[in-house]
Amino acid sequence: MTKHLADLAHELRRIDGKGYKAYKDVRGGWRFQGGTLFVDHVQADPFAAPSKLRVRCDRAALRIPNDLDENATQRTALEDFLARRVHAAIGEVRARAKREPTLSIDAGGQAVLERTAMIVRPDFVEARVEVGLPAAGRRVLGLQAKDLLCDTLPELVTRSLAWSPEVDADGRAFVQCVENQEHVRARLREMGLVAFVADGAILPRASGVSDAPLRSRDRVPFESPDALRVTVDLPHPADGPGGTATSLTGMGVPEGVTLVVGGGYHGKSTLLRALEVGVYPHVPGDGREYVISDPDAVKIRAEDRRRIEGVRITPFIADLPDGTDTEAFSTDEASGSTSQAAALIEAVEVGARALLMDEDTCATNLMVRDARMQALVAEEAEPITPLVDRVQELYRELGVSSVLVMGGSGDYLDEADTVIQMEHYRPYEVTEAGRRIAREMPTRRQRPGRTAALRVADRAPLANTLDPSRGKKAVKIDAPTRERLRFGREDVDLRCLDQLVDVSQTRAVGQTIRLAAGRWMDGRTWLREVLGELEAVLDGEGTDALNPFGGDGTEEHPGRFARPRRHEVAAALNRIRTLGVRPAVAQTAEGAPELS
Repeated sequence: MTKHLADLAHELRRIDGKGYKAYKDVRGGWRFQGGTLFVDHVQADPFAAPSKLRVRCDRAALRIPNDLDENATQRTALEDFLARRVHAAIGEVRARAKREPTLSIDAGGQAVLERTAMIVRPDFVEARVEVGLPAAGRRVLGLQAKDLLCDTLPELVTRSLAWSPEVDADGRAFVQCVENQEHVRARLREMGLVAFVADGAILPRASGVSDAPLRSRDRVPFESPDALRVTVDLPHPADGPGGTATSLTGMGVPEGVTLVVGGGYHGKSTLLRALEVGVYPHVPGDGREYVISDPDAVKIRAEDRRRIEGVRITPFIADLPDGTDTEAFSTDEASGSTSQAAALIEAVEVGARALLMDEDTCATNLMVRDARMQALVAEEAEPITPLVDRVQELYRELGVSSVLVMGGSGDYLDEADTVIQMEHYRPYEVTEAGRRIAREMPTRRQRPGRTAALRVADRAPLANTLDPSRGKKAVKIDAPTRERLRFGREDVDLRCLDQLVDVSQTRAVGQTIRLAAGRWMDGRTWLREVLGELEAVLDGEGTDALNPFGGDGTEEHPGRFARPRRHEVAAALNRIRTLGVRPAVAQTAEGAPELS
């Protein structure tokens, strides 16, 4: 039962000066004109994680148009836009305040992600915020809290969410920009592309620690080479309301094997990084709004010392000298080559359609073995079949394309369907030149005489090997940083998951693993099927399904989650050192894999 906001003001005056735990008396719902403030969770002391609150406003009073959230893409974009408005308003309050309040909302960075910080529904809009409740030492500052909770916060959120002609122009441009991006992404496969980079895109970032676009005058807008230029139609003008451009031209990256070559510091890795994050839509003004990749494009890299569990790496590594089985390979301390082979197989196992690799972060001996090394080390003494000998087979047999940044190995010119040379951040299509060089300067490499079937064996994860508990808590999952997940007592290193772009995704990854383990990891269900079930739940219930406290969010709102892709969920699961799996070791007569 909710009370009036005036009653909250009375309560805060009453507890002024009392011990900090007195703040627990203000939990619950408090009505104000046009909405309700929910105090869901009160921090235990002034130094604990901030308190969790929700401000729910009547949508009709806000006058948010109904035609801006008619489908999932629109709704995600609208929620993102509104969360950013609340975030901006919080920044203004902080700038004016003599004593800066601890107030925040999870509004994200350059990518537009499905988040739990803002919820838009037909009858209400809800902002989920975190607040550090004011204190002097461990005493309640009730009068300051009254100003913050009864005046500042409801007014700030209501003002930020209220629609107006000016907001309508910005909001529609934002939503339509995201819709355009997803429209292009949905068309890539029918166009035979793994990615699209629009003419005029700005790929370089402000710095190594900033994902904002480079603002320098000497930045180079992207311009497609003529041979790869394609045109895509858009459902909305690319320039937003009032614009006229209903199509875009740019570079189409074809399916198959694509090499990105060029000298150092000419933009090869910058292009690849843009393609990596091109699996997500980006905010208007990012510069990479129309750098759009297949949603199942996965970055692959070597990762020394990671754990591998039950992965069939035989297509790349077999006949190890110590007799170790590579049909269901496990190790606690992977080498560069075994880690990259496992990452590649794991990605394909759960549906990767394009692999993105930069030789700088790959294991050289898994990428290529040149003619001189082949002459020195006999084939029977080398357990590794390098990717150069299987990259075309990956595409022909499994339909998995590759985009490879290569600056030092020309052996891949024999395998490339497309070659793009970067020079001063401009791309040039040099496929024919690459083929001519390959003919005139043969590598004299020999194809391996023995290779295992390029087959990916399914694995069924075991729920009883995943324990989310820590101490007295049955579920203790958190993410101190984007690159680090704490799952129960396990500390999971995610530094090599380049397509995790937000710490809120990392938080959500931990909860998706918990949810999946509790429902579908029965030792008989393949990982790809587990992830399919998980995605169906998230599609149907939204990311709120990850709330570990159950209910409708009134116990403790999950306002700091952003939805991850299945690929990052699987990659994180594969890096939990306690993970156990039951691998498939054979095919039945009907072609379905059998469990060992």
